[in-house]
Amino acid sequence: MQESTMMSGMTLYHMWRLFALPANLKRFCGAAVAVSVGLMCTASAAPRSSDTSRPYASYSHGPSASANYFPIAVWLQSPQNAARYKAAGFNLYIGLWQGPTEAQLTELKAAGMPVICEQNAVGLKHTSDPTIVGWMHQDEPDNAQPMKAADGSQTYGPCVPPQKIVKEYLEMNRADPTRPILLNLGQGVADDTWIGRGNGAKPEDYETYVKGGDITSFDIYPFASNLHGSGEKNVGFVANGVDRLKRWAGPTRVVWNCIECSQIDGATKPTPAQTRAEVWMSLIHGSRGLIYFVHQFKPAFNEHALLDDPAMLTEVTRTNRQIQALATILNQPDVAPCTIVQAGTGKIDIVCKKSGGVVWLLSVNRTGTACDALLPIQANSGAVAEAQDENRKLQLGNGQIKDHFEPWQVHIYRFARQ
Repeated sequence: MQESTMMSGMTLYHMWRLFALPANLKRFCGAAVAVSVGLMCTASAAPRSSDTSRPYASYSHGPSASANYFPIAVWLQSPQNAARYKAAGFNLYIGLWQGPTEAQLTELKAAGMPVICEQNAVGLKHTSDPTIVGWMHQDEPDNAQPMKAADGSQTYGPCVPPQKIVKEYLEMNRADPTRPILLNLGQGVADDTWIGRGNGAKPEDYETYVKGGDITSFDIYPFASNLHGSGEKNVGFVANGVDRLKRWAGPTRVVWNCIECSQIDGATKPTPAQTRAEVWMSLIHGSRGLIYFVHQFKPAFNEHALLDDPAMLTEVTRTNRQIQALATILNQPDVAPCTIVQAGTGKIDIVCKKSGGVVWLLSVNRTGTACDALLPIQANSGAVAEAQDENRKLQLGNGQIKDHFEPWQVHIYRFARQ
């Protein structure tokens, strides 16, 4: 059977929780309580780099240890398309359908595309193979898990206990401590009202779940999700999820997140500008890696919908190349915590970085409303900001710069050496 045909089973693997929930799960199972912050995770099995600009430096077979590396991944794609994704600015595969197999690894190696995949028997035969740069834990264990009812019908049971995820993480690490382990969680990370969690699940479970990976990520799709009505009012969940996962994970774990860019269920999809805004909102709030979800399930299944969408592919490629060019900046610690600036009915997420004496201000309009905004910046009075890739400059006055934002627009400012 061709891999693209087998991929139609992805509905059960990754997307069932968004669009096919049974009636008995049309509620939130577990109290939506305040989450604790400042948790220091202690179930660490592998040493981690103390250099925050090189988070993978302690892994001899992990992702690149260069401070100029930023992971831009695509989720569960056929290796035959690796060259096309590489041309679009992707530098990592996450997951291999019913793999890894020898054939899949051979094809990825030929394409020069590294992968984070399951730790199966084939994978463990390749512990010296640089193609594998990490191991993938069970996807979305925090969601209600599919199971068969007594009558043989499809139903859903409890989530995977977080203690089990931690136990399996330690076992995976013992099998190969030279690579990080990726744990991807569901949208309950960002949304306490998520209805797809199992009986007895509760938000504070995440304090334990995060101990089950060296890299922790989550997925939420604001424009494709049908939970609260698709669109603009959901987009803040992206930033909320990154913020919360960073607090739970603490300073010893790396946080990534997933990005939507396709018409997943056949109803709605983000525009290219909205996908770009989600990306930069994630980065501004501190995500250190991106995983694009590119599948479409309705009205017809398409494993690689991004590659068949010229407008979206052009924007994603532009965004990915810009991220790669700014990787050294993005890997630097924040000068000050991320801030959300209210600008009329618009909201601008901003963060300040500094590298080599140069100050950078990253900003994105998280709304579909155009606005003028005053952005605070820690730079020398009278400094001039260059708007990257826009061929224009702005003057700093009274610790602020004033600029116009179209809906979902991103501005990246570079200030002269301070």
